[in-house]
Amino acid sequence: MELLLGMVILMAISGGAAGEFVTPSEMNKAHDWISHRFLEKNVRELPFSFKYGGKASCEILDQWECTAKTSKLDEARRKHTITYRSPDTALDVTIVIVEYTDFPTVEWTIYLKNCGKSDTPIIENLCPLDAKLPGKDGSDFVLHHNVGSICQKNDYQPLSDIIAPNTTRRITTSGGRSSNSDLPYFNIQCGDEGVILAIGWPGQWAAEFMRDGSNVLRIVAGQELTHFVLHPGEEVRTPLIVLQFWEGDRLRSQNIWRRWMLAHNLPHPYGKQVQPHLAGCSSHQFGEMVHADTASQKLFIDRYLEEQIRLDYWWMDAGWYVNESGWPNTGTWEVDTKRFPGGLRPISDHAHSKGVKIIVWFEPERVTPGTWLYTQHPEWLLGADGGQKLLNLGDPHALKWLIEHIDELIVREGIDLYRNDFNIDPLPYWRENDPENRQGITEIKYVQGFLAFWDELRRRHPDMLIDTCASGGRRNDIETLRRSVPLHRSDYILEPIGQQCHTYGIASWIPFYGSGVNHFDAYGFRSVMCPAMNACYDVRRTDSDYDSLRRLIGEWRMIAPYLLGDYYPLTDYSTETDVWMGWQFYRPDLGEGVVQAFRRPTSPYESARFLLRGLDANAKYEVWNLDTNRRTITEAEKLMQEGLLVEMKNKPDSVTIIYKRQGEAKESHR
Repeated sequence: MELLLGMVILMAISGGAAGEFVTPSEMNKAHDWISHRFLEKNVRELPFSFKYGGKASCEILDQWECTAKTSKLDEARRKHTITYRSPDTALDVTIVIVEYTDFPTVEWTIYLKNCGKSDTPIIENLCPLDAKLPGKDGSDFVLHHNVGSICQKNDYQPLSDIIAPNTTRRITTSGGRSSNSDLPYFNIQCGDEGVILAIGWPGQWAAEFMRDGSNVLRIVAGQELTHFVLHPGEEVRTPLIVLQFWEGDRLRSQNIWRRWMLAHNLPHPYGKQVQPHLAGCSSHQFGEMVHADTASQKLFIDRYLEEQIRLDYWWMDAGWYVNESGWPNTGTWEVDTKRFPGGLRPISDHAHSKGVKIIVWFEPERVTPGTWLYTQHPEWLLGADGGQKLLNLGDPHALKWLIEHIDELIVREGIDLYRNDFNIDPLPYWRENDPENRQGITEIKYVQGFLAFWDELRRRHPDMLIDTCASGGRRNDIETLRRSVPLHRSDYILEPIGQQCHTYGIASWIPFYGSGVNHFDAYGFRSVMCPAMNACYDVRRTDSDYDSLRRLIGEWRMIAPYLLGDYYPLTDYSTETDVWMGWQFYRPDLGEGVVQAFRRPTSPYESARFLLRGLDANAKYEVWNLDTNRRTITEAEKLMQEGLLVEMKNKPDSVTIIYKRQGEAKESHR
């Protein structure tokens, strides 16, 4: 039996920026949003809202003094700064807007500062996004969104909801970690156009999508709870709001997003785009690092290299520090010199001498009883005595200590990549610390401190990557991802179908991500292939199938650059065992890409046709099946209209197919 799989092919769209992938009409939509919603005199509907002293912002801001200025950030960005000042209480409300000249993207953050000498009236229901989107006649509003990272097979599952007339869809994260239950990324579609929304807030965000009886959708988004006064001189910020406008094909819109993420958001160590890498670890052999020592780490590094497995990083996870009861006993951030005489530096030096960099795990925000922070600085901690507590990053003294101490460890121990875990839901700690007239303030100050912490580490170590973990992928909002990459996208690891599903969902939003692998077979290994890989093998064994492993790692290195290209799902999403799953990555700048397909264990289908996307319609492509080593030359139109035939006889099975344009690369939009 054969499956015909793929997405509907739309008309080609010509146009301007971002490699001629973005249309002038899309660019105009973003520019018009800024002009009509922010910059014009007597703006009728500002795209944010709050209450101040019981009065709605839309009723009072036109009575406040307003100043505006525009400046150039760089060749691709302009900054617009608008400040409203209350005539009675000296509250400044400043909106900082960034306009992109190469993408149809606008973003803004709102800052509130008490410039007076007494407390402000209550500021509440502070929503950095509160705007109405007109629909198109005859078209429904469809909200596309994703499950967060919940340590399940369906982490990052794509979801779609029709917002019917007179209905509301409310989505929040849970527990205060920004991608804990749901991702803070949305694509709102109405017919053949739409807008992408991202909420940048490593805290408790909420978003509501409300449709009235007509074809108008109101979107309200921001921090879930705000009800506070500001003290004299005090300043706070809101979540970052990002909107990206699109027309035509929704899958194309997700690739505009991916390109924008790569160009303007992901960290650029050494001034270059972050590149795929392979790490190795001994976490599965030594209880993370709890039972590891200096000799074991050197041995594992040497054994990988002896087997001709080139590592970019050696990964030392939880448990290298002083602890009494295992790796969760965090709060004393000093190397356990009983197991690691001389600290981690001897391991780092050993790795560096062989061309391998070092990843080291930290979890500074969670503090457990009996540790140094718990006993020496209880004034820095949030939470009840006797249980685990939260290091209050909103406390300037705690923040200063943390920056200096972590920086000292990075330098002293020779750490190349700082890995930050976060295995605690902070929301109850934040809210229990807030008085009635300061609800939301602890969270805001914490978020501001957290971002300042990472910003300072990056300032001191501009070429160092930061890994955001948070129980595997639970703090992946855009503010966090501007400073880090998620090398461990989920704590649900290794199982092939779950790994396939994770890639299927996360790749639409987050171009760079990682996971661990311990498979020697092609189906298992390929199911995990990510831009960042962590090898979890027991290399003390000399009887393992290292020939297969070397071949699979070589295949991964061959296709890894394609994983940063455009992404097209080629099948429906499913966690079932009786289906195929597949996708396509394409690098238009290279004219090259890869198709990965998986036949799951109980699928009755032996073949499928995949309709490829984005190819140069006038070109021919060499299609290379890595499993059969067969190469053919095929017209792009045939690949996009009739499909690429893929056959797999085994259950389960997988295939990797590389395709390369013959001649000069050009870009298509379909």
